Amino acid sequence: MSGTKNKKTDVLNGIVSKGKLWLVLGVFIITLVSIAYVLRDIPNPKQLSSDIYPESSQVLDRKGRLIYEIYADKRRTPTKLEEIPDSLKKATLAIEDANFYRHNGFDVRGIMRGLFRTIVQKRLQGGSTLTQQLVKNALLTPERTWTRKFKEAVLTVATEVMYTKDEILEMYFNQTPYGGTMWGVGAAATGIFDKEASELTLAESAMLAGLPGSPTRYSPFAYPEAAKNRQIMVLFRMEELGFITSEERIQAEKEELVYNIKKSSILAPHFVFYVKELLTEKYGTKVVNEGGLKVTTTLDLDIQDYVQAAVATEVAKLQRSNVTNGAALVTEPKTGQILAMVGSKDFFATDIEGKFNVTTALRQPGSSIKPINYAVGLELGKVTAASVFYDGPTCFKVENQKQYCPTNYGGAYHGIQTLRNSLANSLNIAAVKMIEMNGLETFVASASAMGISTYKDASQYGLSITLGGGEVMMTDMNVAFGVFANMGTRQDLTPILKVVDKKGNTIDEYKYIPGDRVLSRETSYIIGDILSDDGARSMVFGRGSMLNIKGHFVAVKTGTTNDLRDNWTVGYTPDYVVTTWVGNNNNTKMAGVVSGTSGAAPVWNKVISKLLEEKNTKKPAVPASIVMMSVCNLTGELPPEGGCESHNEYFKSEFAPKNRAPLRQSVLIDKDTGQIADPAKNLPNVEWQDKAAIRDVSGRMACLECPQINENN
Repeated sequence: MSGTKNKKTDVLNGIVSKGKLWLVLGVFIITLVSIAYVLRDIPNPKQLSSDIYPESSQVLDRKGRLIYEIYADKRRTPTKLEEIPDSLKKATLAIEDANFYRHNGFDVRGIMRGLFRTIVQKRLQGGSTLTQQLVKNALLTPERTWTRKFKEAVLTVATEVMYTKDEILEMYFNQTPYGGTMWGVGAAATGIFDKEASELTLAESAMLAGLPGSPTRYSPFAYPEAAKNRQIMVLFRMEELGFITSEERIQAEKEELVYNIKKSSILAPHFVFYVKELLTEKYGTKVVNEGGLKVTTTLDLDIQDYVQAAVATEVAKLQRSNVTNGAALVTEPKTGQILAMVGSKDFFATDIEGKFNVTTALRQPGSSIKPINYAVGLELGKVTAASVFYDGPTCFKVENQKQYCPTNYGGAYHGIQTLRNSLANSLNIAAVKMIEMNGLETFVASASAMGISTYKDASQYGLSITLGGGEVMMTDMNVAFGVFANMGTRQDLTPILKVVDKKGNTIDEYKYIPGDRVLSRETSYIIGDILSDDGARSMVFGRGSMLNIKGHFVAVKTGTTNDLRDNWTVGYTPDYVVTTWVGNNNNTKMAGVVSGTSGAAPVWNKVISKLLEEKNTKKPAVPASIVMMSVCNLTGELPPEGGCESHNEYFKSEFAPKNRAPLRQSVLIDKDTGQIADPAKNLPNVEWQDKAAIRDVSGRMACLECPQINENN
């Protein structure tokens, strides 16, 4: 019996063993098939040493006119390794692959060091070797998939086997993108410094070596500050590795770099680099620079040229006001399409950093941010356009800090004012009272929803944010004011209408998708009505100022920072949002003559007037849920018994006034000063008196019969 049992067991074990064998064999076959499938279209590494010239990409305006042509230098000749200076070789190895001559294509220690510096030291550093980068740039697409990474690994090994280290380094220097039309160090040296690669100094070499990490982000033409910071990083790394001395590093940092800018080769340069960066993020540097793309943008070259001339002309008039630069942005609120982007008075200006794009830079908006603050209060029903604010010296309690005591621009105060007058005349005290009522968290969240992307953490701001104490970007301001123009819907900006590849296939095309509603039609209408009310703003700006475009509905708000470093004008119609700015790139102060209707306002007036020349811009229709009522000037409520001077005002029907506030009441008066006294202070010489006094919308008492404007907390 036992013998039979053993035989059965042996047979069973044999079947199991054969099963395991077949399983292993099956897995092996599947693995081979999978690898073969992944590698079915893998490029031949021999292509690395062949001369394949890229095809140019074209950037066009909305009417098909050529703005810029992106291509690699077709007249280039390969640069031999011996023609490349040691400074550039060492700079490149230092920042990209210090162990290049010691590894076989992969640098494990470099990868770990890159992760450590990125995660722990917060210093961005990749782990790819020069060989991997060469393969990726020259043979593969920028897609981030495991199949591409696998192909990269296989090609890296093959390249290391087929070529010597010096050959790989030479190919890297000839086939790596350095930004724009520049592929290879020969084109980069000529395009950026107008010299041969062999003539590069240490400072120039460090600048070039830093570019492959992100040719667009570190472009000295588009982002000079980022390019300089990158150069300094390269020099420090060279010193760390012993490639240069500390003295050489310091001398190279101080060396002034002179860039080769050809003015005739590019139109609307700030816009072009803005578009190119977006394209690069989506398609990769290789496709953008040599993929033969035809990119139709939203830009209108006629509008662009006019706006550029207007900015340059008006900035030239402001020399005595210590204003050296200006910028402007024109967009369509309904679609978010950018019609003109002027990032400075002149991209090629040498007296300033003309390449710096102010439209995408962080600047303080001054009072131009106030409409968003008031819109929040109107939306929540905390105020109406008729609500009254007492405009007098006022201090605000701030937790764990000294009191915040803002002042009006120019130091003047105006007593009882409605919200309409307070916003139209840009009174600071009312704006701070408004944000105190709204709360910082609510304001920041609402502004973010309307498009201000830089407002994130409310705890980082104080009440001064409503006076421009938080930095914004001009592009975001156009989105936010576009919400008002769209009667409450947000439409993000877009600069591209269509992208066609070199085979004629459309790979991307703009399609209008209505934005999300972030504000009610009623609030949007009331804000627009206030900002277009030439009579309401006449107290400060006068009637018929630069802010008034005769015969057209135009809503507009100015903004000047308290320290006179930024001056804005932001205005809109249902068809356009126009934002203009003047100031100095280095953030130095302007002279005091630049304020509400000077500085940015003349630029804005010129641009919006030109845009509206052949249009009949009418005021939007009144939303059905808005009512007009007569209210008391001094209370914003229904007239009391006995009447008072009144005016008509628009209200959201749900928040229309229902009360009759008294104009006289018993208040505690300090007999020494004649001012309203705080009962909590227990002053010795006080008495209750019947006075013409009201409580403004923020809850503070205002005495209308007291001898002078008083300070209440």
